[in-house]
Amino acid sequence: MALEICVKAAAGARDILGDCPFCQRVLLTLEEKKVPYKLNLVNLSDKPQWFLEISPEGKVPVVKFDDKWVADSDVIVGIIEDKFPEPSLKTPPEFAHVGSKIFGTFITFLKSKHANDGSEQALVNELKALDEHLKGHGPFIAGEKITAVDLGLGPKLYHLEITLGHFKKWTVPESLTYAHNYMKSIFGRESFVKTKAAKEHVIAGWAPKVNA
Repeated sequence: MALEICVKAAAGARDILGDCPFCQRVLLTLEEKKVPYKLNLVNLSDKPQWFLEISPEGKVPVVKFDDKWVADSDVIVGIIEDKFPEPSLKTPPEFAHVGSKIFGTFITFLKSKHANDGSEQALVNELKALDEHLKGHGPFIAGEKITAVDLGLGPKLYHLEITLGHFKKWTVPESLTYAHNYMKSIFGRESFVKTKAAKEHVIAGWAPKVNA
């Protein structure tokens, strides 16, 4: 029995997977565990009534478990891990928060209008911390095996790479070789290639936030 999941459709292309890193995190989890699923693409700029009935706040992703729709990617991946324990994607607790500040610092830098406001350095510091961690523990955050923390961080790094490259002509410093190898390794996985949004849809998705 396939799990039903509602995810974001691409802006201006309702039949194409959209640019939501939280949706991709759930899809990656399903793909890595080989759990069959049925995709419902939702146009978030004009939410259909049937979707608002199952997700009153209008948020994605939502997944149907035992006739009940569940929101929040943290909650969803936890339920998937419990219901489909093999292969295990559990992250050891001591590694669960590695890289957790990268997304927030990325958004601050992306929206920044001033070169000297410290937002670029704040992001570089977080990426350096990830690089140092991977140097000692890699190739993935918890070691040899990919786990839930990687599936959460990977899509965010993908968005970071595309949007900062496009809007700020900025790239992750070459000196952070472990971080670069980590991104290359995750972005190249079959599960990632299958569930990622196209580059142009990522750019289109972020454009309103950058220009706000």
